[in-house]
Amino acid sequence: MSLDRFYPIFDSADWLERLVPLGIKLVQLRMKDASEAVLRGHIRRAKTLCAAQGCTLVINDHWRIAIDEGCDWLHLGQEDLDTADMPAIRAAGLRLGVSTHDRTELARALELVPDYIALGPIYPTILKQMKWHQQGVDKLTTWRSLIGQTPLIAIGGMTIDRAAGAFAAGADTVSAVTDITLHTDPEARVRAWLAATR
Repeated sequence: MSLDRFYPIFDSADWLERLVPLGIKLVQLRMKDASEAVLRGHIRRAKTLCAAQGCTLVINDHWRIAIDEGCDWLHLGQEDLDTADMPAIRAAGLRLGVSTHDRTELARALELVPDYIALGPIYPTILKQMKWHQQGVDKLTTWRSLIGQTPLIAIGGMTIDRAAGAFAAGADTVSAVTDITLHTDPEARVRAWLAATR
């Protein structure tokens, strides 16, 4: 199974409606502090949009709502794994991506036979405070050797200029967040990402 090489992450359906039509084929909706009603609204909008645009939608964390809303993909962080009902997630047929930062977390993730493994932050990130310092591209090569054919996603401080190094080190896909959302022209930045990764 191959994933698109470009994997942006956005915190609202507003961003998806603005940028997915530019040609994004793999996207994550990551909303952390919203009510269930608001979450459902954004997930429904995102799902409708992505279906129309031929884009794979990944829901971060909210596995119960993802199941309820008939979503296809779920991303779980290590903390999310502590409370997620994996049998229910599997029974619903959800494809699964898992965040990893060290070998203990990687071993835990691989036991779940996920559909992709994410490693980060590859570079320092301003997105969230993390106990993990930058992993560096060399760790992508190590992960590549440990996970076999499982798709590997590089995340954290990624820019277009840094993407080539991540791909060369073994990543299949590069994920970007603030490089797009904090850019003065997010549309132009997405077009540049698409050109650089296609």
